[in-house]
Amino acid sequence: MKIISTADSTQDPSQPAQTKKPETTPAAPEKDQMQQTITTLSNQVNKLNDKLSQMQDDDRYQMDMERLTRAEQRAEQLRSQLMDTQAKIGDFEATLEQIDFALQPENIESSTAGYGSTRPEQAREARKKQLEGQKSRIQAQLKLAESSKARLETAVANADSEVDLLRAKLNQRREQMDAQPTTDTPPKPRKPE
Repeated sequence: MKIISTADSTQDPSQPAQTKKPETTPAAPEKDQMQQTITTLSNQVNKLNDKLSQMQDDDRYQMDMERLTRAEQRAEQLRSQLMDTQAKIGDFEATLEQIDFALQPENIESSTAGYGSTRPEQAREARKKQLEGQKSRIQAQLKLAESSKARLETAVANADSEVDLLRAKLNQRREQMDAQPTTDTPPKPRKPE
């Protein structure tokens, strides 16, 4: 024989028996702790994104600095080439003046007087042809140097404007970087005085 106790049961026997459901919702402290963990992780992700953005900005700034340095070096090289070309042009012009002076009839005659030739006309004509040939070569070199000078002047102007643009860009970026508050770096403690 089996004895069944009905002392705990206060239900009406005509209604079906209800079972107690266990509580599935977490307690309030657990919920708060979970929310706090989510907030902390979210803040860490935001800080990491900020640091990544800062690092990318720093990388772009460094690349622009390198570009500026290369542009300045290129402008300086072009300026040096321009100065060399201008010096060559000056040398060519001085040589042409000397040739023009030597081509004057009295100078041709005095330069051939010491040859002791029986045909001085031929000696003067040979000297004149030699000087004219030399003059033609120098004029051709002068023309090339002048066209090179024009190209170099344009290249220097372009290089200088590129340097100016890069400097302006860097200054603007530096101002933006200086204007951004740095939240991840705590202030440095002051030294005791």
